Amino acid sequence: MLSLSNIAKVYGEGKVKTRAVNGVSVEIGAGEFVAIMGPSGCGKSTLLNILGLIDTPSEGSFLFMGEEIARANEKRLTQLQREHTGFVFQNFNLIEELTAAENVEVALIYRGVPGKERKARVAEALEKVGLGAFMKHHPARLSGGQQQRVAVARALVSRPKLILADEPTGSLDMANGEVVMGLLSEAMDGGATVVMATHSQTQAAKADRVLHMLDGRLEGMPPGPARTPSWAEDEAPRRNVAAFPLPWRRRS
Repeated sequence: MLSLSNIAKVYGEGKVKTRAVNGVSVEIGAGEFVAIMGPSGCGKSTLLNILGLIDTPSEGSFLFMGEEIARANEKRLTQLQREHTGFVFQNFNLIEELTAAENVEVALIYRGVPGKERKARVAEALEKVGLGAFMKHHPARLSGGQQQRVAVARALVSRPKLILADEPTGSLDMANGEVVMGLLSEAMDGGATVVMATHSQTQAAKADRVLHMLDGRLEGMPPGPARTPSWAEDEAPRRNVAAFPLPWRRRS
């Protein structure tokens, strides 16, 4: 499903450059549950952003469901992201002006799901994360753990083929953490691919495979001489998270 070859993400220009991801090559199959472990700042979140089409690599090749991402324009990348991915952000990214239910519903609105079906699926998703009684609450009235569960519900409600989870249990107690991990496993059993960044050995042990990341590299996989194809330079303008029209971002 996902194939990365010598992927790099470089920030900065001239002599001041930072390689947040440096020469990563990995294959992730459909229906696989992969955990990525490593210290803070090692590049886990950047790699998840690339896998989830929120950001594009500076170098290398990335095949997303067989499609070369460097060839795709902004419209196509947005379409792929909306149709196939669900993302659990470490900082939740909830819209403050919307209720918990409305935050979850946004994911379905962007997929064109009819109103009656949206309401039923939103209620079911929030019930599964134990927030059925908090549907009308705004983020400011929710604890950090509750906000994280709303973010999980939003990522899962559209039944995406690919789920990216950045520390999905980081703000949760043990019981609710187990609920979230159970939902990720349930999604995988339904055919979804799950890629999770975590510091927890316990949660990582639930994955089919654990990748260890350090200084932007996957350990045991030294980077090769990553190069950007000439057509990628010509046809694919670099994206950044701020410019990406995520459905849960505020519109100016």
